[in-house]
Amino acid sequence: MPERWTRAIIRFRWAVIASWVVVFVVAFMLSSGLADVLKSESSLPGTDAQKVEDILKDNYGQRTYGTFTLVVRGDAGSAEALAPAVEAAAERAAAEVPTGSVAAVQQVSDRVVSAEIASTLQPHDAGDYTAAMRQAVGNIEGAQVWLTGGPALDHDLAEVFAHDLEVGELYIAIPIALAILVFVFATLAFLIPLLFALAVIPTTLAGVWALAHLMPMAQSVQNLVTLIGLGIAIDYSLFLVYRYRDDRRAGLSQEDAVVNTMKTAGHAVIFSGTAVAIGLALLMAVPVPEIRGYGVAGLLVPVVSLVCAVTLMPAILYVAEPKLDRVRLVPKRIVQRRESRTEQNFWVRHAHRVMRRPVVFLAISLALLLAAAAPVSRLDLGPGTQEQLPQDVTSVQGLRVLQTAVGDGALNPTEVIIDTGRAGGFDDPAVQAAEGRLYEAVGSDPEVASITDFGQGRHYIDPSERYVHFEAISKHDAGVPESEALVERLRDVVIPAAGFPDPTQVYVGGQAAAGVDFLDKTYAVFPWLVAAVLILTYFLLLRAFRSLLLPLKAIVLNVLSIAAAYGLLVVAFQWGGGEALGLIQYDQITGWIPVFLFALLFGLSMDYEVFLVSRMREEWDATRDNVTAVSLGLAKTGRLVTAAGLIMCAAFMGFVVGSFVDLQQFGFGLAVAILIDVTIVRALLLPSAMRLFGRWNWWLPARVARVFRVEPSPLEPGQKIAIPRPAGR
Repeated sequence: MPERWTRAIIRFRWAVIASWVVVFVVAFMLSSGLADVLKSESSLPGTDAQKVEDILKDNYGQRTYGTFTLVVRGDAGSAEALAPAVEAAAERAAAEVPTGSVAAVQQVSDRVVSAEIASTLQPHDAGDYTAAMRQAVGNIEGAQVWLTGGPALDHDLAEVFAHDLEVGELYIAIPIALAILVFVFATLAFLIPLLFALAVIPTTLAGVWALAHLMPMAQSVQNLVTLIGLGIAIDYSLFLVYRYRDDRRAGLSQEDAVVNTMKTAGHAVIFSGTAVAIGLALLMAVPVPEIRGYGVAGLLVPVVSLVCAVTLMPAILYVAEPKLDRVRLVPKRIVQRRESRTEQNFWVRHAHRVMRRPVVFLAISLALLLAAAAPVSRLDLGPGTQEQLPQDVTSVQGLRVLQTAVGDGALNPTEVIIDTGRAGGFDDPAVQAAEGRLYEAVGSDPEVASITDFGQGRHYIDPSERYVHFEAISKHDAGVPESEALVERLRDVVIPAAGFPDPTQVYVGGQAAAGVDFLDKTYAVFPWLVAAVLILTYFLLLRAFRSLLLPLKAIVLNVLSIAAAYGLLVVAFQWGGGEALGLIQYDQITGWIPVFLFALLFGLSMDYEVFLVSRMREEWDATRDNVTAVSLGLAKTGRLVTAAGLIMCAAFMGFVVGSFVDLQQFGFGLAVAILIDVTIVRALLLPSAMRLFGRWNWWLPARVARVFRVEPSPLEPGQKIAIPRPAGR
């Protein structure tokens, strides 16, 4: 079937290319409107934090994340005189926002007045009105004015984020990636990965556009799709083009070379793409809607890539590759030296060194990996805070003024909702007495700086008198251990001690509570999802490699590589080891990062594993000599894997130059993991382990082979498996 399929693609190559051109045009048109349908929707179904959000939206006309804060600072002692002007300015600003209303106006110090402007809009939607609100507020005589709050921060920081990405990608990632591509391909054939990416990325984004009408997807989904699409395009193009070139040098005709490339390298690409899809599918199973959106978008990339690889790539190899190869960009002598099978070639020399001293290389590489992974035991996860935001942003400046006057938790108070269970329930004296005890206990908590005054005394009762609402402003920003501890203390100790009668329920919400619930909800399932991914991948690779041992080795190496990346995150950020490189020191790793790192890295790392071991398997089938198979596979494929990894490392480093600590952590984790994977793991640990395992690498009993419908790889009857002594030792 692969041969018949490939020959059919070659026969109708112009129709295939024309079809992909049409797909590109349609996809480009659809994806151009993607920004209009991508909307962040922070929700945590089934949690107390989400119940608070729903009650506030339905009964109070506000959202904790959709609230603007107007901050006005005058001279010492001017707060009382400023209050009427602040209230009037807040009313003008609220009129600019659909569903906008002034929830509270407070004198938070003798010179600072703040006003909360609530709405039921999502932060992203509300943020679109930031400029209009600032214009409506205007100037207040004798005072400085800032509009801050979640939506204003989102609006202002989006511009900083876009600028950071532009600098990182245009001036760092893309030039380095192009330089490596040119050097590796050595001819105009370096354009083939770009053609692949042009087919895959817009098509995937068009699929995201369609799905975004059915489910929430964040704006940064576009960046994720572009990143994964570029990585896969480079990996698959390198592997397929170089296999085609090898077959042409071996004397095959142009058509036969394309057919053999798809039968061998194309076969590996299919298994590799499936492994990537399994890794990214992990995100779809996380019970957080926004992360599921990333998972769906990420899963589309390998699916579209596989379709492109088995349709467009054979046509491009046949039509374009020979013509592009005629235009040389790297001196011929350099190309001849690196493609030779003699000791002139670095990878040939390296393969021979590893084969001679496998124990030494295995011990050194394992020691390096375990040393890098050791700090993972000190990994401290947090939901993220506003402490490390860029200081020159208008809304951040207003936040700092408010934090100085009130406390670090000024913009993200802990929301307390008392649900009496019925309309008029607050008339119950027992409920009122319990509410009084709760209010007093919350106000006296050492972490609480103050309680918001809604102008109704100590609380805010909804019109039905079923719900009671008040806010506790923490001394620390949401996301830090102190504010998380306050949430847990309220839920586990303070609220039960207040003694509310049945059926009254008390919920704790706000950003600090949402952070606690996010970590609990995500990491309750994450270990099980990882286990499921590992098991599915094992069976997939068992069929790909026709071996019981090699899939297990691949999984262990991938886990070690990812653990090393986690450990280096601790060193670089929590311990401040990366400050000399411009990384922002912070005591916690943002909670979503380990999940995303595992999903992306597991798939991309498995790409390199499949490409290397598939070539080694091919050499084993031809020679039945383990040392020859491993050394030839490494010599022929090691350069491609390393080049692909370096390109991806450069792409990920584009995140590291930004102003946001969580994006720095994400980019650093991806870059260092890929760098470790293509150097220590694939170039040292993998070949040395396979050298020592000998024929056990290729063992697959007949019974297992029948189950998976592949050819068995039995050991010869009575054969003794011994680890051969390396030559020269």
